[in-house]
Parts: sequence; C-alpha cells; structure tokens
Amino acid sequence: MVTKVSRGVEGIALATRNVYGDNMANEDNSVNIKGDGAKAAGAYHHGDLRAAVIAAGLRRLETGDDGELGLRALARDVGVSATALYRHFPDKEALLDALADEGLRRLGALQAQAWLKAGGGRNGFKATGTTYVRFAHDEPALFRLSFTRQMPDRKQGDDGGEVAYNLLRAGVGEALPGVENPDTAALHAWALVHGLAMLILDRRLEWDEAMVDEVVGLTFGGID
Repeated sequence: MVTKVSRGVEGIALATRNVYGDNMANEDNSVNIKGDGAKAAGAYHHGDLRAAVIAAGLRRLETGDDGELGLRALARDVGVSATALYRHFPDKEALLDALADEGLRRLGALQAQAWLKAGGGRNGFKATGTTYVRFAHDEPALFRLSFTRQMPDRKQGDDGGEVAYNLLRAGVGEALPGVENPDTAALHAWALVHGLAMLILDRRLEWDEAMVDEVVGLTFGGID
C-alpha cells in the first residue's frame, strides 16, 4: 500500500481525483439492484454482476453475516448460479480480495471528503486521521478484512489503499512541511491511527469521538 506521490496540494488533488474518477467509476458498487421478484438482494442489471456480488458481500459484512461469504451464498443473494460468478471471481480468495479492496477504496473516499470539508492543511490532515478511526468503528468487519488480506500479486495502482496512503503522505507535506522524511512521518501517523482503531475494535478502549479527536491531534498537527 505504500506508494510515493507528490507532496502538498498536488498529492491531495491526485488522490481525490482517483477516488471520484477512475477508481470508483470502474467498479462502482452503488449498483442498481432491482427488488421485484428476485432472490434475496434482487436481480442485477446486465453487465453489473461483479458489482452486485461485491455489494451483496458488503451487506453481509455490515450485518455481521461474514461467516457466509462464499461464492454460492452470494450467488443466491443476487439470484444467479454459482458458476455465473467464476468469470469474475475464480475462487473465494479472489472474492475476498475484491471486498477488501473495496473497503480500502471506501476508506480513501471518506478521507478525501474529510480533507476537503476541513479545508486541507493541518485541519484536513487531522480530519483524515479521525476518519480512519471512525471507519474502523463504523465498519469493523470490512476494516478487519481490508487489512488482513495480503493480496501479494496486486499491481501498483490497482490497490484501493493507494488513495488513502496518497492522502496520508500528501497530508504530511501540507501539515508538516519541514519534515525530513515524509514516508517515515506518514508511517508514524498511520501507525498511530491504526493502533488506536485496533484498540477500539478489540474493546481495549470505549468509542469516544472526542477522545479520538484529541489523540489523533497529538500526531496530526498538535492540539490548539
């Protein structure tokens, strides 16, 4: 997931464009599902089977039904035979990789929105950190899946997590312009929010947004 990008505003613009452009357009999972007369999740529009299956998998994760993330179960959800899915997902591992990648894409999109809403700079950098922890809290199963899949054969540019990391490293350039090694600073910031997220998911800490905001602020720009 670690990639090198330009520092500052250019990096933020690139990451944001990737979220709302190619990355989301190629595999837009806000697929139109029809509910009339189809099994479970409903029928899909022709050509959207891959997106429909990913959407069905995300629904199972959201409802805590991640024990049934096999191709047969998801084929039933979208109302097709399991064999129809093999062109898109040769096996369950490919399906889980796709779901994990979509989780990283969602995280990147939310962080891009948070950065823009906060106006960039130090405030935007801090907002991306808080958003990371909030995403883990709001979508724990998807978060865990996204960060436990190895996906060793993925090519640079295909990993949805690249967007999130681009924002992180570009944010370092914006909020901490004097830092000597942006990659080290980005890793430090990432370790902070990921560790905090895992402490909350593992119930070592109660969810408290004010606390999260304060802790993130210690690394992402300091506290006023």
